[in-house]
Amino acid sequence: MKLASLKSGRDGQLIVVSRDLGEAVAAADIAPTLQAALDNWHEAAPALQALYEALCAGKAANSFNFDPGRCAAPLPRAYHWADGSAYVTHVELVRKARGAELPESFWTDPLVYMGASDAFIGPCDDVEVEDEDWGIDFEAEVVVITDDVPAGVSAEQAREHIKLLGLVNDVSLRNLIPGELGKQFGFYQSKPWTSFTPVLVTPDELGDAWDGAKLSLPLRATLNGTLIGAPNAGQDMTFDFPTLIAHCAKSRSLMTGTVIGSGTVSNVGSKVGSCCLAEVRCLETIEHGAPSTPFMSFGDRIEIEMLDASGESIFGKIDQRIKQYHPPR
Repeated sequence: MKLASLKSGRDGQLIVVSRDLGEAVAAADIAPTLQAALDNWHEAAPALQALYEALCAGKAANSFNFDPGRCAAPLPRAYHWADGSAYVTHVELVRKARGAELPESFWTDPLVYMGASDAFIGPCDDVEVEDEDWGIDFEAEVVVITDDVPAGVSAEQAREHIKLLGLVNDVSLRNLIPGELGKQFGFYQSKPWTSFTPVLVTPDELGDAWDGAKLSLPLRATLNGTLIGAPNAGQDMTFDFPTLIAHCAKSRSLMTGTVIGSGTVSNVGSKVGSCCLAEVRCLETIEHGAPSTPFMSFGDRIEIEMLDASGESIFGKIDQRIKQYHPPR
């Protein structure tokens, strides 16, 4: 099934969306919000599935046209957002561009940081940034949503805790990152709010493209109408989602509604393009000695989407513009 949240208060209003993303129906009688549904997944999921099947069959009462512009993030705020760097080839490329060696441990021990989950933004919401000089970049990623995950869970056990999947634009402010990493204490100012696709889907919606650990379909990132890349999210993923979940749960439990990100999708050699501008610039630096592609500017439009084997959008599209933010004076 496919689930979304209309903008309403801070936690949205849960709706069920048809497979073709054309129609939707309110799910308030089952759960008022997606977090409430996840908290009672054992009972809510079968009821939501029945409503989904009725909607797809054209038998749901009070259905309406689905408009992504009315959507918040499916989980407008979450208790936990942990983003990995599962495509080590991306990290290797970034380090190569600046002449740094990749530690061998990066191939066996995942990189993960905890991001801001107090407010995610919707698929069509503007990305508001105060200064272009901060180096505005998009990062197209796959994410999974878990139920309660016990501490010490194995990767094999972690498979059973994945309840929903979606895509995100994990916005990065590249020119703020070096100063933060130089403090050896991680990201904060360089990672503003993250935006989501209109819908999250249950794993059964993905067919053979989902093997319980990786989603093997191209992830398309388009900037101002130009396709920047469409690397396959199932290829060159050093750490799959169960491995990332087990890593995050090594010393503490994860609560229902935890969002785990793959990090920027990247394929070896980047022959199919990139899912962030930093990687484009690294490739230019390696080939020409310096980057020529600028980071994003105010007014730029970024679109992120994944299509199934028949060319239909699975999660809907992230479609947003970069807008200058003016702080209070």
